[in-house]
Order: sequence, then structure tokens, then C-alpha cells
Amino acid sequence: MELLRHTVSAVRLLVRDGSLPRWLRALAALGLAPIPGPVDEAVLLVVAAILWFGYREQLRAAWKISRPASTTARRDG
Repeated sequence: MELLRHTVSAVRLLVRDGSLPRWLRALAALGLAPIPGPVDEAVLLVVAAILWFGYREQLRAAWKISRPASTTARRDG
């Protein structure tokens, strides 16, 4: 459950950051739409690949910033 919260928080930071092009954010929104069939899943896979290969540094930064407080406390303590 903690991993899911961390992932959602990182994605939320990345989308609000504005460093992603508008077309990529629109494509991700299309992938989240409840379209029947495998279309939405395919779109999300394309978006994930684009993010992984083209925006890796932004993904890392968002992941690091969104680290849950309990994980930070365990590592620091």
C-alpha cells in the first residue's frame, strides 16, 4: 500500500511540475480514460516508455521528493 501511495505522489508531482510537454500529459489523461478494450492500456504503456527513456531525471527527482516520511525516518534513524 505504501508503494502505491509513493507512486501516486511521485506522478502527481511530475504532472504538476510542468516540465512535461502538454501533449504528453494529454496522452496520459487519454490513457486513464475508461475506453473499452486494450486501447487505454496501450496508451499508458507508450506514455511509460516515453517517460522512462526521455524524462528519466524528472522521474527520479519526483520519486526522491515524494518519499514517504516513514521511509525517510527509517533511513536517517
